[in-house]
Amino acid sequence: MSNDRESILAVEHLQKSFQEGQQSRQVLKDVNLEIVKGEFVALLGQSGSGKSTLLNIISGIEIPDSGEILIKGENITRKTEHDRTLFRRRHIGFVYQFFNLIPTLTVWENVSLPLALNNQLDDKSHVRIKVLLEQVGLHDRRSAFPDVLSGGEQQRASLVRALVHLPSLVLADEPTGNLDAETGSLVLSMLQQLCRNRGHTMLLVTHSNSVAEYADRKIVLKDGELVPLE
Repeated sequence: MSNDRESILAVEHLQKSFQEGQQSRQVLKDVNLEIVKGEFVALLGQSGSGKSTLLNIISGIEIPDSGEILIKGENITRKTEHDRTLFRRRHIGFVYQFFNLIPTLTVWENVSLPLALNNQLDDKSHVRIKVLLEQVGLHDRRSAFPDVLSGGEQQRASLVRALVHLPSLVLADEPTGNLDAETGSLVLSMLQQLCRNRGHTMLLVTHSNSVAEYADRKIVLKDGELVPLE
């Protein structure tokens, strides 16, 4: 990568194995990856290829057998579990396949949760929430609970929740996997536009070539290693 662009994510010589009965299965083999500020990268791979494992390690939920993860130059693999959790809350935004909205909270309360956890709820952040909800067409549903929202509306709420605390890195794991094609395209367009307009850096995991088309760059996880898309 060019030295004049800030490295947001650096994955260096990552290895990860899991014990399956008497056998050890290596899921990640010397994985190396760099993503610079503002870049939107799609990670393609078949089911079971280790994509979600890689995301979990990048976010500090799991730790690798060896190798390092640096986010904005901070080595999260050397942090304690507690410190990784705090780091994740402040610097990483998540978009999941199954939305993961809290059913007992309204749309506004769900999307403001990252700010509340980081003690960052103030007048300025309330304006940011309002603007983001307006951009995804949900401001008029701000008092609604998730169970009365459509799947597309729930995923749009989860986009706002992922971006509202201005994360250094956005991780999206099959974000349209639970949506029909038309709604999925709408959500992806919104995610792409929001990230580009606000300069967010994103790694999106998918098994779909059409979803990957929204990214600036595409890579493939195959047999535990990252390879360029052929």
